[in-house]
Amino acid sequence: MAATGKLSERIARRPWYKWYALSVLTLVYASSQVDRQIMGMVLEPIKQDLGASDTAMGFLVGLTFALFYATLGMPIAMFADRSHRRNIVTAAITIWSAMTVACGYAANFLQLALARIGVGVGEAGSTPPSHSIISDLFPTQTRGTAMGIFALGVNLGLLIAYLGGGWLVDNVGWRMTFVAVGVPGLAIAALLYLTTIEPERGASDARPPMPGEGAPPFRQVWAHMWRVRSIRHSTIGAALAGFIGYGFVLWMPTFLIRSHGLSPSEVGIALALLTGVVGGLGTFTAGRLADTLARRDERWRAWVVAAGKGGYVPFLAAVFLVDDLWWALGLYVIPAFFGGFYLAPTFALVQGLVSLRMRALASSIVLFILNIIGLGFGPQLVGVMSDLFADAYGQESLRMSLLVLSFLNLWCALHYYLAGRHLPRDQAAQTAAAG
Repeated sequence: MAATGKLSERIARRPWYKWYALSVLTLVYASSQVDRQIMGMVLEPIKQDLGASDTAMGFLVGLTFALFYATLGMPIAMFADRSHRRNIVTAAITIWSAMTVACGYAANFLQLALARIGVGVGEAGSTPPSHSIISDLFPTQTRGTAMGIFALGVNLGLLIAYLGGGWLVDNVGWRMTFVAVGVPGLAIAALLYLTTIEPERGASDARPPMPGEGAPPFRQVWAHMWRVRSIRHSTIGAALAGFIGYGFVLWMPTFLIRSHGLSPSEVGIALALLTGVVGGLGTFTAGRLADTLARRDERWRAWVVAAGKGGYVPFLAAVFLVDDLWWALGLYVIPAFFGGFYLAPTFALVQGLVSLRMRALASSIVLFILNIIGLGFGPQLVGVMSDLFADAYGQESLRMSLLVLSFLNLWCALHYYLAGRHLPRDQAAQTAAAG
């Protein structure tokens, strides 16, 4: 163990280490997204096998996971602000990978729901500590770009879940699909533990933590985040973006199967290219563009999201208004590019407006709101609306449910516009408080 520690410390002294550590954390994030989003590919086979309704499946892929994932994220983040973040992330990926494998051995709906809860428990300990580590590795000027690279884990995970998941479902069934996507996470956990180290807090900031400076209590962090209006509006915007995004990510495969007659493999290829590749370009572009435009005007750290989320609404709505498959897929290129536009700018903005020992908890609070509202109720609402529309629209009830959901992006864009308006004043206040 001592030899391993010396090895990782030698690696950490290299100029490229921060990029290596960011790459490993991005791989961890991608693993979490594979284990989470694979549900979109197996949803229809599980529904047929277990005889569940769309409402029940919405509960399985949404609230069952989100309630434990979001709620446990905050106490784990509070621990991370006081403790060893790399070890927390290592334990988290080990838990969620093992529980994903357990999903493949569930004998009924209840056991599957319990296994998904276990996945949520594991994933609760990953992202907030990762955000905190990244903020200690990269200064404010390049933090948006770094967060953009980290956020690519979403698209990389979707690429693997869609492309590999579609083939696996067709060839080995939904049960072995869970096993196949869960096992690699254990190897990634070992890579993280053996080749990275815990960074010094505040290493990339102008002011390191003062001697004896402790992490503030939850109430103080929450009060600060509510008081800072740019954080408040960007958090609400992120919750709405997650509500929409998770609704589409987890139900689009089923929509393409039901309304356009594609097989799981065909769906996997189509969505891997759109959400994985095109979406990945958009996710990275958002962080990079926010850093670039912010050199002229800091408000663009939020306004890039407002422009992206508001501008793609006509294209997204049109996807569900056309009957031709190729037109639908062509139109979906624009929503796929802008779908994850909010991720990097939101977390970079929040990390820059809280103190050093608030970072993991602040990130977890944003994730709690995003996931309880977004992951918890987005897919659930789509399933409920689909069942409600069934009498009027039959097989196309899911199409109409997703069409209604697309217009919520305008509400999301409004909050990011307001966040940008308040950002310069909030940054000045944060600088004065830290000085």
